[in-house]
Formats: sequence, C-alpha cells, structure tokens
Amino acid sequence: MDLLVILLAKVIGFLSGLFGGGTNLPGQVALKLRPNILKRLVRGYRVILVTGTNGKTTTTSILQNILRQTGKRAVNSTSGANMKGGVVSCLIRNFPLFGKVDGDYAVLEVDEAYMRHITAEISPEVIAVTNIFRDQLDRYGETEKTLALIEEACKNAPDAMLVLNADEALLGDFVPEGRHFYYGFSVPLRKDAEKTEEIYCKKCRAPLELSYVTFNHLGNYSCPVCGFHRPRLDLAVDHINSVSADSSDITMCGVSVAIPQAGAYNIYNALCAAACARVLGVSDSEICAGIAGQKSKFGRQETVQVEKASVRIILIKNPAGAAEAIASVLPDKNNVSLGVLLNDNVGDGTDVSWIYDVDFECLNQMECKRFFVGGTRAWDMAVRLKTAGFEHLSVCESYEELLSALQETEGRVYLFVTYSAMTGFRKFLHRKKYIRKLWF
Repeated sequence: MDLLVILLAKVIGFLSGLFGGGTNLPGQVALKLRPNILKRLVRGYRVILVTGTNGKTTTTSILQNILRQTGKRAVNSTSGANMKGGVVSCLIRNFPLFGKVDGDYAVLEVDEAYMRHITAEISPEVIAVTNIFRDQLDRYGETEKTLALIEEACKNAPDAMLVLNADEALLGDFVPEGRHFYYGFSVPLRKDAEKTEEIYCKKCRAPLELSYVTFNHLGNYSCPVCGFHRPRLDLAVDHINSVSADSSDITMCGVSVAIPQAGAYNIYNALCAAACARVLGVSDSEICAGIAGQKSKFGRQETVQVEKASVRIILIKNPAGAAEAIASVLPDKNNVSLGVLLNDNVGDGTDVSWIYDVDFECLNQMECKRFFVGGTRAWDMAVRLKTAGFEHLSVCESYEELLSALQETEGRVYLFVTYSAMTGFRKFLHRKKYIRKLWF
C-alpha cells in the first residue's frame, strides 16, 4: 500500500510541477492516504533536521553540498517547503522505486511550529537550531513560544545530537538532558556592531551583557546577576579575514574557509552546516570544499539576469534578517539600484509594522540610481522609505510594471523580497523565460 501511495504522489508531483507547483501537494495527498508514511520514507537515511527562525534553507543547502563531498547521496528540499507536507513531498520526490536507501543523508529543514510533529514520528541523528528571532508575531507570538515549541520537539528525540548556535542566549542551557554541540563566533564580526534588541537572562530575567555583538542580539553574552553565560564553543569562527558584498573569508578553528555568499547570516549558516558535518564525522577538507562550492539559489542571494540588469534577489522576513541583508550589500561602492517587494500574505506574516524596526536609512550611504517598490503592500513600503529619506521611488503595482522597470535598468540591482513575493516573482520570471529552473 505504501508503494502505491508513493507512486501516486510522485505522479501528482510531476503533473503539478508542470504548472509551477509540486512542493506541498504530493505530501499532503500521501499523508491523507497514509498518515504514518513519514516513517516509511526515512527508512535507511541518516536524518538531519534543521530549524530556527532564519537560515534554514541555506543551511540545509550548504550541508547537502558538504555531505555530497563524502560520496554519499544527500537529499533535501531547497524550495523552503518546510511544513510536514513539504517534508514528505521532498522525501517522496527522492524515493527510489527500485533499489534501496543505504547510509544516505536526508537533510530536512522544518518549520519551528511543525518540528514537534516530525520528531514525534521519526528519530533524527542530528537536530540543528539556527537562531530565534521575532518573526510573524501574528503566528508565533513572542520568542519564548517559539523556544518552547523547539524544546518540545527536541525532547521527542532524546538520542539526537543537538547542534546549537551558542551566540543565541535562548539556546543556552537548552534541553539540559540533551547532547549538545555548540558553534559561534569567538571574535566580533564588526567592531562597531551594537545589539539592536534587549535580551534577558533565562534564569533570573536580568538584562544580559554582551562583550561583543555579531548582529541583532547574538554574541558573547553573560548575566551580571546570576552568572548565566554563553556555553563553550565546540566549533568557532576565530578570525574574519575579509568581507565583501559578494562573499566572506573566515578562519574556523584554524582552517581558512571561503564562503561565496555575503552577510554575517551566511557565515552563521556555513558554520551551522560545518558543525552538523563535524558531528557526522566529515573531514575538514570536505567541509571546506562543500562550503566553497555552494551556489546561491531560490531567492537566497540568487542572481537573475534581466536584459542588462543583474538582479540579486534577497529574502527578508523579519527585522533581524532584514537588517543583516541590508548590511550585506553596504560594502558595494558601485552605483546600484535597489528594490523592496513587501507582501502581507500568510507566509509573510499579515502584520507589516515590522518594517519600521528595520534601519532602511542606512541604505542612503549607497550610490543608488533607482529605487523600486512593489508587492501587495507597496504603498506602505513607499511611505516607510519616504520617512527613510528616499524621494524618488518607482512604485510598481504589478510584476509586469516591475519587469518593465528592470528591463530599462543597467548594472547590479539588489531586490529585497518577502517570502510570497519571492516565490511569486520567481514564477513570473520563469514564465518570462528569465529563470530556467523554477524548483531546484
């Protein structure tokens, strides 16, 4: 029966893929027919789950690339479909109808709220948690709720190794009975970095102090009242060798690592993937090769050529991630164009007031030729940018208008987009033949 359901779901995935879908529907159908199908699908895999507010998609993609260096098959969904239906769809798409899985890896990103449902059914070898930021408050509420959901999920998998961001204070003393592997920065990323959000001690609720900040509230924290502090680092960034608008070069535990993506958050993503790989026994040379060979894809600093415009699509979804996405482009001293697509669909969060917590003002230091604004809340974004000091904005009320504007533009364009705007605009560009492959 399982095989028939899997075959049916594969056919549904193929057909829906012809029309630009296929990331959730096959899994939803399979779960309707066989609610316990997930256990069958992961049989034979070494399972790694990645969750957290920001960085899941890129971290799983980098880890997949690293694990392929070992000669083993590593499957994951790079589309960002991370609820249960999306996880099942990924495994169905990669299910071998002939032959069997033997020691291969399933690297699966999982939505924070759905993790507990996944770990209630399967036993992962590794669970990685990237960070916990305020995100979609209409759905998750405050960070303590997100933390509680992730803790519950990890308690369902007592044998899993927990790979945790040590610079995230909410993950200190995390699931005390669990096995931990902590990664983080032993040096500040930028000398002038300051925390942009107050954080409090998990033990006594006193404000935490940070000897240095990487970004937002992440860094080397300690409590001046009860002594709660950052745990010892098992894998650390020891030195920042260089940072540009296109890449970073770091030293990680004495090993130089080239990261072909910009931004502090991508250093964290690479570090998390490297930590997972270390736990799985992968060599440093394979880790470095996997990170260096990583390609930006699916709206995570993905570049699309539109006539003479080189459009870099950068996903933003909350103040912390948006701030670092903006910081990642500031080193570019060329004359560039900028754009923001703001949607308020369920996948984005229906409350867009968070845009007033983002320092768009710092973009004024860039040489900007044109500034495009679009999305379902284009005019809200235009007002926000007006208050940030931008006078001449091109408000595009449709993808057709935005495409026409891009076709008239030359050079680099940094386009910041919320999730549903990213998927919608990519589908539009795919129909217009500017993107060859819709799903990776």
